[in-house]
Amino acid sequence: MSVQVNDTLSDSFRGYAKLLRQIKQRVLLAQQRAIYAANEEMLRMYWDIGGMLQQSQDADGWGKKTLQRLAVDLKNHYSEIKGFTVRNMQYMVQFFNEYNQELTMVKGAIPSIAQSAITQPDKVAKSITKSVISQLNGYNFTLPVKHLDWTHNLVLMKQVKDIRARYWYMVQSITNHWTTRYLQEAIKLDHYGKHGALANNFTETLPAPEASDVKAMLKDPYIFDMLTFTKQYNERDVEIGLVSHVEKFLIEMGAGFAFMGRQYHIEVSGDDYYIDILMYNTFLHRYLVIELKDTEFMPEYIGKLNFYCSAVDDILCREGDNRTIGLLLCKTKERIKAEYALRDIQKPIGISDYELGQALPKDFRGSLPTIEEIEKELEIK
Repeated sequence: MSVQVNDTLSDSFRGYAKLLRQIKQRVLLAQQRAIYAANEEMLRMYWDIGGMLQQSQDADGWGKKTLQRLAVDLKNHYSEIKGFTVRNMQYMVQFFNEYNQELTMVKGAIPSIAQSAITQPDKVAKSITKSVISQLNGYNFTLPVKHLDWTHNLVLMKQVKDIRARYWYMVQSITNHWTTRYLQEAIKLDHYGKHGALANNFTETLPAPEASDVKAMLKDPYIFDMLTFTKQYNERDVEIGLVSHVEKFLIEMGAGFAFMGRQYHIEVSGDDYYIDILMYNTFLHRYLVIELKDTEFMPEYIGKLNFYCSAVDDILCREGDNRTIGLLLCKTKERIKAEYALRDIQKPIGISDYELGQALPKDFRGSLPTIEEIEKELEIK
């Protein structure tokens, strides 16, 4: 059976537009997969070569002249490939030493919380300092190294040593299609520091040593990438998701936290109230009241959180417990509004942003639509 082609090309059957759209989307799907696969394979090749160079150098102790000779020989053999310069091979070694083989995390980045508690129980229990908290606070998110090109990875590897900051810049580069030049400028202007920076009144409401410890205990932003929502979500969905992934949630919250409950019931003057999430830090001996909002920060949120902190202090706290801390988690906050809202509030309260996994799909956004989006589009009738 042969395909009949209309000589005038003026007529088309009713489903022609749909057929054309499906074919075009399938082409885009192939292009997207090819881009992801080629980029990932190149990064893995660079990691492997970096490992070969490092192991050979460790074994034979050669110097820069060997790299120079390799650069000439590889260029002669692979004239179409421009990546085998001396400097780039040095970067490959650094890349190998920086990341694990899966290209998902920095080597040796996550300390063992359990081991620290077992080997140094007295020290952990009695001396909670900023350095100890920082040591115990690992991260539980996956670095999207494979979804960035080599030049973006080089910029981040050389200029951003803080892993949480590097993760944030990676995500922004992917979701907002940042060029390498824009990324460098963002790092220079400290976009990460200005984006986060926990708003709080701890200096005004707590003694200096306690204020320092509490600031070290809390983060901004919190990254809950164990949660992924394909549809519109609300704060209750986030609560349920965090509880269902409570182990990862506790890791992200940091050292010493115990989960006390979701929608935790308290009664005040005969009325029922429900705290979104209640936690207790066994190192700092204080409750943490968490309120989740699926919107940007609004000043009126502080009044409710302040009320809950007062109620927990009176109803739940026992001898030896320190003042309850309030933590408001919002999608985003405007710094000046947050500072105004906290001014003259007597309870210690912090305001932080949070990020969910819906901003981090398994196939990160590149210059083309994601694979999932294209495949979903193909299914549309």
